[in-house]
Amino acid sequence: MSAAAGKTTIWGRRSSFNVQKVLWLADELGLDYEHVPAGGQFGLLESPEFLRMNPHGKVPVLRDEDATVWESHAILRYLAARHGGPAFWPGQPAARVRADGWMDWAQTMLQPAFLAGVFWGYYRTPEAQRDAAAIARSLDATHACLSKLDEALADQPYLNGQALSLADVPAATALYRYYELDIPHPPLPHVRAWYERLQARPAYRQHVMLPFGELRGRLEF
Repeated sequence: MSAAAGKTTIWGRRSSFNVQKVLWLADELGLDYEHVPAGGQFGLLESPEFLRMNPHGKVPVLRDEDATVWESHAILRYLAARHGGPAFWPGQPAARVRADGWMDWAQTMLQPAFLAGVFWGYYRTPEAQRDAAAIARSLDATHACLSKLDEALADQPYLNGQALSLADVPAATALYRYYELDIPHPPLPHVRAWYERLQARPAYRQHVMLPFGELRGRLEF
């Protein structure tokens, strides 16, 4: 496992939902970094060197000068604080906390309902093994979450106002998978318009909108 000394390095496989968040933000910030594939078919997670960086053996992991950071949202906050400037890391805590709320909500509400319940339960599970009732419950929970987003986006283009911020990244990473799945998509005009704006961003297209075949793999974030 190699990484250039002194260079910002991100470990993780491109198809990992949590890695996609980090790579997307890194490119939005114009960060010069090295990406090292890890996890899934790439291995490395059980190596002593990797476990010294993250004792939990999970991706993503970031190394930036003297800092080593694991857990995707910790990495997002670190990148925003170090490289994002006021647009991604406002000076006032009261301004920063608005993004924090959406980030944590996406991780604790939307991500379990959609990624674990629908994407894994439906797309990444063979048809004969699917639990149709559980998938239906998860889909209902997903749509309840997306309805909250639709309300929040009714009067503004992004979750925190007029520009992309940390508030958008965790929830918006789920939209490509959601809209590409062959599942019901109720009218959510503001979420749909948000997704269309995101698709116009090169970093979102590069890191989130991967061919669906790459997203079928082992059950891990």
